[in-house]
Amino acid sequence: MRPFKHPLSEFVLERVLYALSDPVRLEIIRRLDEMGEASCGELDGGRPKSSMSHHFRVLRDAGLVQTQNVGTTHMNSLRRDDLNNRFPGLLETILSQHD
Repeated sequence: MRPFKHPLSEFVLERVLYALSDPVRLEIIRRLDEMGEASCGELDGGRPKSSMSHHFRVLRDAGLVQTQNVGTTHMNSLRRDDLNNRFPGLLETILSQHD
């Protein structure tokens, strides 16, 4: 499997906010916040693989999630430290909001 691309140092606020504006992606971020690390299958909520692939790509492109290949499994983790260094308190503020 080829490695996933992740922005290393450049977070763009508009991309982060766009990624978090979708309820499915926000749910993924909330679950990763609780779980720490999870496979795509653990986070898909029974949704089609093709649409989940899109959501994970948007989250990776925004810099919110890091995905690593572990054997044949894609493991995802929240890039909390990197995001907090760039936008202190943003993630906590968003996660503290309830639907």
